[in-house]
Amino acid sequence: MKLKRNIVLSVVAAALCVAAPVFAADAAPASSYVKPNFTHESYGDLKIVVPLTSDMPMVRGMKLRNIANSLKAVEAWGGTMKVKVVMYAKGVAWLEHPDDKEKAVIDDLRKKDVQFVVCNNSLLEQNIDFHTLYGVTDADIVPSGFAEVAFLEQQKHYVVDPAF
Repeated sequence: MKLKRNIVLSVVAAALCVAAPVFAADAAPASSYVKPNFTHESYGDLKIVVPLTSDMPMVRGMKLRNIANSLKAVEAWGGTMKVKVVMYAKGVAWLEHPDDKEKAVIDDLRKKDVQFVVCNNSLLEQNIDFHTLYGVTDADIVPSGFAEVAFLEQQKHYVVDPAF
């Protein structure tokens, strides 16, 4: 009985593989981006804080892309944006070994005045020498990353923490 069921499942799977291109040919063609005609007032002067607490490459990449894309949009619409990335907890260690692509993104963002600050508490708890972190100097260290986010919010920075 088990053999008969497996044969039936195999036949159905094979039929679907053969039929898939036929159904795909009937599908609507993929669309391409078309720039909409819209207006927007100037973004003005924005101060943004982005907490980075994850060691997941997907999360880091998304946050860095969000920052880069937002810098372009704000500039295109007549505004300015100052960004501080506050790294604490697991977000600190990734600067020990960023790959070449991540280094290029970090360097590009730093050229656009994006600041990367690092939590001293996390360095201590994880036993990390800040000298081993890519591009980090004494001036980039803050006593507490968590407290720094709250402090910057009091200083009229908007906390933007996109989730994945």
